[in-house]
Amino acid sequence: MKSQDDISEKQVEPVKAFSATERIFLVIGSLGLAFAVLTDTIAVIGRHLNIALLGSIEIVQACIVLLASGAIVAATKHGNHARVRILTGRLKPDHSAKLNYFTAIISAIFSLLMAIGCAWIIWEVWNEHERSEILHIPLAWLRLLLFIALVLVSAYFLCSRFGESKK
Repeated sequence: MKSQDDISEKQVEPVKAFSATERIFLVIGSLGLAFAVLTDTIAVIGRHLNIALLGSIEIVQACIVLLASGAIVAATKHGNHARVRILTGRLKPDHSAKLNYFTAIISAIFSLLMAIGCAWIIWEVWNEHERSEILHIPLAWLRLLLFIALVLVSAYFLCSRFGESKK
């Protein structure tokens, strides 16, 4: 059994610098989370004081798009998606690598298909100036951000298979 000193002397991997794209999406996601928490906090306090914050649900929904876009880009770039390794843990390393290659390709295709669907919706409703019901939050820009995030996710999955995403 290892002592506490052995564990504390373990080499820690240095923090890698984030690219400009990652920083942008991390800031977007962080602001989305902070604003969603702030909005919900104000709405809950307002409910207890019998003061309604109209549109709080719309604000939180818009913030979730920001949060999810930032989180999915960061998680994909660094390979931090939740994974179940029941099968790959029992396979030989070369078979496990082939399965991981296949899942990355499938994930890239799935993300790309979602991006294509998102682009299609953007194309169809861009000139309609679609907005939320109460606060009139423009939805096209949120969809555009999600589209960009999905394209990046697909690219990161492909790059992870060709060894370029770890740079």
